[in-house]
Amino acid sequence: MSKISDIILHPNFLTLFRIAAVPVLVLLLLSTNKVLTFLSAMVFSAAAITDYFDGYIARQKGLVSSFGKIMDPVADKLLISSAMIMLVSHGWIPAWMGCIIIGREISITGLRNLIIKKGGDISASKLGKYKTGFQIAAIIPLLIHYPYFGININIIGQFFLWWALVFTIWSAVDYIVKFQKIEPFKL
Repeated sequence: MSKISDIILHPNFLTLFRIAAVPVLVLLLLSTNKVLTFLSAMVFSAAAITDYFDGYIARQKGLVSSFGKIMDPVADKLLISSAMIMLVSHGWIPAWMGCIIIGREISITGLRNLIIKKGGDISASKLGKYKTGFQIAAIIPLLIHYPYFGININIIGQFFLWWALVFTIWSAVDYIVKFQKIEPFKL
């Protein structure tokens, strides 16, 4: 039994779980009924929780790997971007906000790769962690979308989405400034 738990609780397995959750999330969001959107929020939540645990377990058990260093942020970007795209497709968030958040995710992932090549530190900054936290806090209620118990869940998601946007832009600027210190732009 411990062999199965060793596999399931391995950081790389958790990262792969997050990637595998993406098509499930997208399929659930092909329809906008109340049950499927709630299930999509649960799938997203379970996948998002693995983002915390894969890093924690890797550090605690000494299982930090090259695979994890590269694929963990990729899995995060896939999950967040897929959710954003589906939210935009249903008109539940403004397309421009989705574009800014997804554009930042892709461009900073590229910048992180350049920082790796220069031998710089690519560990997530506090701003990056806040950005991710606010994105997750926004996406979950936005996926639920419909009111429950008289509470407009969507308005909660919209509130966190604005904060996610602020931290998305702020953390992008922070990464660019860090990169400038490693290799100044030459025109």
